[in-house]
Amino acid sequence: MSKKKVTIQVTGSGILQDDVIMLGEGVLKALKIPSGRPLQLQFGSFHREVTVIPVPRYDGLRINQTVASQTGLVPRSVLSVSYRSASRTLRLGPFISVLVSQDYPDQPDRPFGSITMFCHELVNACRKQGAYVSFFTPEDIGTIKGQMRGWVYDDGWKKTVLPVADVVNNRLTSRKLENKPSVQHFMKEVKSLYGTQTFNEKFLDKNEVFDALKSITTLKKVMPESHLLKTSSMLKAMCNRYPVVFLKPVRGSLGKGIIRVSRQNDGSFLTLATSVGGTRKQTYTSLDKLYASLSGKMKTTRYQIQQGLTLIDNSGRPVDFRALVQKNKVGKWSVTSIVARIAGGSHYVSNLARGGSLSTVKEAVAKTALSNAAKASAYAGLHTAALDIAKGIEQAIPAHFGELGIDLALDTTGRVWLLEVNSKPSKNDNTPLSESKIRPSVKAMLEYSSYLAGF
Repeated sequence: MSKKKVTIQVTGSGILQDDVIMLGEGVLKALKIPSGRPLQLQFGSFHREVTVIPVPRYDGLRINQTVASQTGLVPRSVLSVSYRSASRTLRLGPFISVLVSQDYPDQPDRPFGSITMFCHELVNACRKQGAYVSFFTPEDIGTIKGQMRGWVYDDGWKKTVLPVADVVNNRLTSRKLENKPSVQHFMKEVKSLYGTQTFNEKFLDKNEVFDALKSITTLKKVMPESHLLKTSSMLKAMCNRYPVVFLKPVRGSLGKGIIRVSRQNDGSFLTLATSVGGTRKQTYTSLDKLYASLSGKMKTTRYQIQQGLTLIDNSGRPVDFRALVQKNKVGKWSVTSIVARIAGGSHYVSNLARGGSLSTVKEAVAKTALSNAAKASAYAGLHTAALDIAKGIEQAIPAHFGELGIDLALDTTGRVWLLEVNSKPSKNDNTPLSESKIRPSVKAMLEYSSYLAGF
């Protein structure tokens, strides 16, 4: 199957009939499309039998206003076009839809709030690549059979009716929204009815990840001991085994609710808990008292208890690393970026939301007490671990992921450890957004979507 990029032009309904399209003669020849014979025009779930009229010295595709409104295509869109002779199908695409948590129709310049610039960046990337992208929310689901409402960009954002896309990227940031019956039904229905590919289908919780990866022999060396905290005996066993343990909400994010428990010389236990105002300290004379203080929280929050690690630091500020691992244009896992995150002055977690700062891996490890050999091999070790973990997630967890944010750490010997895996990595957490430049993470997401769509 060969493909070619074309620019879409829209004519008035009276100029061109609904079942006629005009296509550049060069495109017809390149794709070996027979003219004068009816064929199927396909764009996402939209299908229509059309007759093609060749146009000399023209390199685009002309459709009329009716077809444009049924497909949601805006004038001057640039799409790839392919022809399958066996089914006589002229296919436009790839058509990608991004499922976002919320829109703000009363803010036409920022309809997606803080992620509007990322959405605009994806529109620009699609135009360069020859793809089409729309954005929709759970509220847009299920309003019209075989179609949906969504946002497209045409000299400004506008909401329109669209076919169901070839590929859906789930960027929901709320488990509550993701678990809505309408969202779950939509995901299943579009797969079965239209062959739509969906990726980053679900949130991961910490315990699910560690339990799934425990069984993979090659990953044992990067896995700190970790369990779901259910009993006081589990707390006692871990605190007797390790001088420091961490209690992490199984479904937490941005470092919220993490409790660091450290055994003191006098046999008491000091807890440091992340809070809005900084870090809250508390001392308990026994583990029974500590567990009793947690029991109220444990009615609503499940905790993972994890071995504390002696991690590298930068002038006393802990350092960890976020690897963005994405599927590439041939469907294989690839590391897009690895950045170091240095904790803010009053915190022991490195999230940017808690005053942390970013740095390159090289710059971060240079300022630590690691040996020269460990500094030299740090990036390669993190890179290998990130790829192995992404492959392990795919092997052990039955869901389709196209990108993963993998949080890693180095201990003072240079050994790599896994901290956490995030299936909805932030688009504002690695390289800065720019009006003109397309970031590698956005390009990779588009290339994988094109691969899934068969383009």
